[in-house]
Amino acid sequence: MMDVPLLVSSIIRHAARYHGDTEVVSAGEGGRVTRKTYDDVARRSAQLAHALDEWGMVEGDRIATLAWNSNRHLELYFGVGGSGRVCHTINPRLFPEQIAYIVAHAEDRALFVEPMFLPLLEKLKEDLPKAIRIVVLCEAGDLPHSDAFPDLIAYEDLIAGRPEDYDWPELDENTACSLCYTSGTTGNPKGVLYSHRSSVLHAMAIGWVDAIGLSGSDCACLVVPMFHVNAWGLPYACPMMGAKMVMPGPNLDGASLRRLFDEEGVTMSAGVPTIWMGLTAHMEDEGALFRTLERVAVGGSAMPAPLIERMNALGVAVRHAWGMTETSPVGLASAPKPKHRDLSKEHRLALTALQGRPLFGMDFRVEGGDGEEVARDGKAYGALLVRGPWVAQRYFGADSDSPAFREDGWFETGDVVTMDADGYVKIVDRTKDVIKSGGEWISSIELENIATGHPAVKEAAVVARHDEKWGERPVLFIVPKAGGEAPGAEEMRAFYEGKVAGWCVPDDVRVVDDLPHTATGKLRKTDIRNML
Repeated sequence: MMDVPLLVSSIIRHAARYHGDTEVVSAGEGGRVTRKTYDDVARRSAQLAHALDEWGMVEGDRIATLAWNSNRHLELYFGVGGSGRVCHTINPRLFPEQIAYIVAHAEDRALFVEPMFLPLLEKLKEDLPKAIRIVVLCEAGDLPHSDAFPDLIAYEDLIAGRPEDYDWPELDENTACSLCYTSGTTGNPKGVLYSHRSSVLHAMAIGWVDAIGLSGSDCACLVVPMFHVNAWGLPYACPMMGAKMVMPGPNLDGASLRRLFDEEGVTMSAGVPTIWMGLTAHMEDEGALFRTLERVAVGGSAMPAPLIERMNALGVAVRHAWGMTETSPVGLASAPKPKHRDLSKEHRLALTALQGRPLFGMDFRVEGGDGEEVARDGKAYGALLVRGPWVAQRYFGADSDSPAFREDGWFETGDVVTMDADGYVKIVDRTKDVIKSGGEWISSIELENIATGHPAVKEAAVVARHDEKWGERPVLFIVPKAGGEAPGAEEMRAFYEGKVAGWCVPDDVRVVDDLPHTATGKLRKTDIRNML
């Protein structure tokens, strides 16, 4: 058989050749919409690659982005990665000190930044590499003035007039094409360097019907940011399959998303639960249904069953997926099997709420405290381990040693889970968040999901407090829905009756205006513990 390398450049080349007129729609500030096609993106990616050549950027150089989802960001994915450099996406929601650390650790040679993030860079100037080039993602006439960076260049100026085709190099498929850092909830963020091979395989896998599922007849809205683990692989999978792409930019409120979905004919989307929480509430307030949206993929954290049920009532199917920065990220997806066709509505909802079953290529192990694999009965808890062709082998950089990457080839995810005989995984908790009470484990996630089923609760978090008798006991924090009256402690405790064992019910219930989240939308449990 022919030995043809798997390269991201082949994706955009395929998209331009066979889906050249398919649109890539970008929504900017103020509702301004930019329309490109895959043919446009391919030509502009080539122009960008020529500009990087002229700058003397060589294979392996890291080129960073601080950017929203847009056609320009997509062009960076292919113009940088396809030409042998490394597209390093940075989360602008991280703390400034973390951003400075990441840029220095990656040794970025250039940084492409949205105009709105330029003031952030100006504050970090002294911490940035001295020779780093700054490109603003804007039109030539919109270039902002900066005393800190007098040599700014507009993206459109950078690529203008350059050749619109490029001799994409025939790289080794194990060459790096992109770099993402973890959100750094404990310690400094850690870099994960993705290869062309892993990125192409992952994009093919998530396109499967039983994964996230994509086809050339889809219109996909990338709500998940392109700085969150490469938007879960969708910037590669959509052009690979020929799906129309819709980029919402910074416009992630319920009203803006609904308008974009309806106007562009969006059939599928992907994002974290907090996004769907806001969009669902908006649709319910308006008493409206989506015109074209059929399904959403959800990840980043578990989506509570009540929220899944509310989305189903709006005519939208939910596909749970699980992953991490270290797994590219998708490793599990909650697709049903033929034997589940006759399940009751209640049991089908419970199945959808699971994190899913393994995609082909991904190998999972659930290990007990004794190092032995636990029973696959959907009840026995254990630590989740994973290995596969799009799982990291180590972290990026000289300081890459981590005990999470075991010598036997498994990666320790840090999740405590159950797995059943079909491979369906249920995340019980993070190892650091599970509540150990009287020799038993209590899942903070389960208690949170139950609490959000209360009609007056918008969001919930559960953490452990020290207890002299039991070791640890759960404390429930709730955010009431806007305009509603917060339920009392006794009412919330009564709400748990019949749903969990009595000893799992939180002793302490606290009402707060909001809860702290990480840069990726997850509950920041360290800060919530400090609230105790």
